[in-house]
Amino acid sequence: MIKKINGFRVRTVVAVTAMALMAGAAWAVDPFTVRDIRVEGLQRVEPGTIFASIPVRVGDTYNDDKGTAAIRALFALGLFKDVRLETVGDVLVVIVEERPTVATVDFVGSKEFDKEILQKALKEVGISDGRPFDKALADRAEQELKRQYINRSLYAVEVVTTVTPIERNRVNLTFTINEGDGARIKDIRIVGNKVFGESTLRGLFDLDDGGWLSWYTKSDRYSRAKLNADLETLRSYYLTRGYLEFSVNSTQVAISPDKRDITITINVTEGARYVVSSVKLEGNFLGRDDEFKSLVNIRVGEAYNADQIAETTKAFTEYFGNFGYAFAKVEVRPDIDRVNNRVAFVILADPSRRAYVRRLNIAGNSRTRDEVIRREFRQFESSWYDGDKIRLSRDRVDRLGFFTEVNLETQEVPGAPDQVDLNVGVIEKPTGSLQLGAGFSSAEKVALSFSVKQENAFGSGNFLGLELNTSKFNRVAVINTVDPYFTVDGISRTVDAFYRTTKPFDQQGGNYELVSAGSSLRFGVPFSELDTVFFGGGFENTRIKPGTNIPAAFLAYATEFGYTSNSIPLTIGWARDSRDSALVPSKGRLQRLNSEWSVAGDARYLRANYQYQQYVPLNKQFTLAFNGELGWGTGFNGRPFPVFKNFFSGGLGSVRGFEQSTLGPRDVTGSSIGGPRKVTLNAEVVAPFPGAGNDRTLRVFGFFDAGNVFGENESVRINDLRASAGLGLSWISPVGPLRIAIANPVRKEAGDKIQRLQFQIGTAF
Repeated sequence: MIKKINGFRVRTVVAVTAMALMAGAAWAVDPFTVRDIRVEGLQRVEPGTIFASIPVRVGDTYNDDKGTAAIRALFALGLFKDVRLETVGDVLVVIVEERPTVATVDFVGSKEFDKEILQKALKEVGISDGRPFDKALADRAEQELKRQYINRSLYAVEVVTTVTPIERNRVNLTFTINEGDGARIKDIRIVGNKVFGESTLRGLFDLDDGGWLSWYTKSDRYSRAKLNADLETLRSYYLTRGYLEFSVNSTQVAISPDKRDITITINVTEGARYVVSSVKLEGNFLGRDDEFKSLVNIRVGEAYNADQIAETTKAFTEYFGNFGYAFAKVEVRPDIDRVNNRVAFVILADPSRRAYVRRLNIAGNSRTRDEVIRREFRQFESSWYDGDKIRLSRDRVDRLGFFTEVNLETQEVPGAPDQVDLNVGVIEKPTGSLQLGAGFSSAEKVALSFSVKQENAFGSGNFLGLELNTSKFNRVAVINTVDPYFTVDGISRTVDAFYRTTKPFDQQGGNYELVSAGSSLRFGVPFSELDTVFFGGGFENTRIKPGTNIPAAFLAYATEFGYTSNSIPLTIGWARDSRDSALVPSKGRLQRLNSEWSVAGDARYLRANYQYQQYVPLNKQFTLAFNGELGWGTGFNGRPFPVFKNFFSGGLGSVRGFEQSTLGPRDVTGSSIGGPRKVTLNAEVVAPFPGAGNDRTLRVFGFFDAGNVFGENESVRINDLRASAGLGLSWISPVGPLRIAIANPVRKEAGDKIQRLQFQIGTAF
């Protein structure tokens, strides 16, 4: 390091001296009128750049000051490593030597980063293809590369720069990187804690001293950002349990001499535990004091809880916003009684001035039309500011799924204190996809799939899709299109055309099939922001294709009503989804009701299915999940319920531990034929995988399942339900959700087909 500093000083002195000497030629010249200006030594720089930079023009009087200023201006461009001025009579000659430009930038030995990431980092410090190069930039590049690696706990990284001159005054840059071994967290110590044990507090952290799964989670790799997040978690833990004056006094991060082990020491002061003694409101509450009091979440007589303070402040601010007060100020002031360890709160409110929205500005949507975003807004221009509608609007735009980020800012209008502009910034993501995939399950073996989807076709917000699936038991070809705003009121329209070949799960080796083809038209009517009702109709042709071991029930239905059945089903459904995530939900509820009523054709039936899911967060790590599903069907006009519309149960997605779709009525041949009545109940406790920290993509769960399928003339009885319990693993893998379950049937009957280990890629609950 000392050698580099000394070298820098030497170069600086030489450069300054050279500059002074070069300027000396100009200082020795008597003033004269410039008749012409010539430039020599240019290779890539345009002459116009020189002429525009120097403070001398043809016809001007040249003197020492202008010569000095010209040299400084040209050096300031950063394009030249040498500049001289000469005079030939009344002609000024500018002689330059250009700095070399970077031809290529390459990296050798980099494993931790993709080259594109490193190239982007160097571009920010001034090194990229086509830019001028000097040694100072190379030094900055080395420091930037080291910083990137240190951020990933690779403290022993070494970077060597090789500069290779090539033709036309260019250079190739090669950065040889020796990453070394990554530094690992050896120990995390918390000092000063008395109320809670050190192991309890360390368990709150995402960072740890490693486990057998650390190769996947990298939880033992130090990161300042992760440490800061863990410190906030620690602070929140105390502040939500009454410790109002808790503080983190200092944090020391020590690295071993060999740069391989890191020790983190956190010094804390817990302070006393305080109980809330009273809460009072002061200020202007718009004459709605009782309404604001109902929003107070601070509980008198209980321990101080910072989350309650934050929730109350947010609720007050948002409620003011609902009445147009965009600039309301809410402050919660504590009055601490340290003698009795009690704290009283005064909530001060100033609604300030009422405002209305002047303009809605949208930026970042280079592909998506403005209309697609604007139609999701419930806050209109030239209307009073409504915080509730603004938040709802932002969520609706986010739920479109077209953007990776949706940001909304409120900006005051200069000179108009009662007006604001809403600035919506979006970052678009690719919405078209061409997918070729393969799935594997213990039930269906290998299944190939192909799909072409465009969720935002031509920026219109419409969906277009083609899907093919070659599953052993369910082969599908579907073409569909969705127009979410078929009408200006938000009524959606869905058009489907499908062809399905279904081979029921048959353990007897049969090769019979059910072939169905048809099309449908459905509309979705939003009755509220959460509730949507779907209705429509279609045409369906179903053919029972006979084969070996065809169940007697299928054969009897085909004999009496024909192997081919046409139906015109009308559909109606309802959905409400308030889950926080579709893949890994931790809270919220999902309800779905779908019904199908065949009003004409050969098959006359009514079929309905209702699903209810509830997710309850027990704490930061554990989630309790419930799932219930009821299916019901009946035939009418003197006809039985069609056997090809039966429900099935057993296996993943219903009652684990039993072979896929084998529960319920059986044919005289022993084949499972399903039934028109279905009951499924599931309960799960989901937790992070041991050693994986709080990673939500890899989780374990314990479960209890119960369910069965019943015939048309059978009563649904609890005693007939099959049940199982077990453990499972869920992983959001690159090819889709993977679930593995090991189940032990706790209620079974003779003849039930057991399968204790089951797995599938792409399944849900």
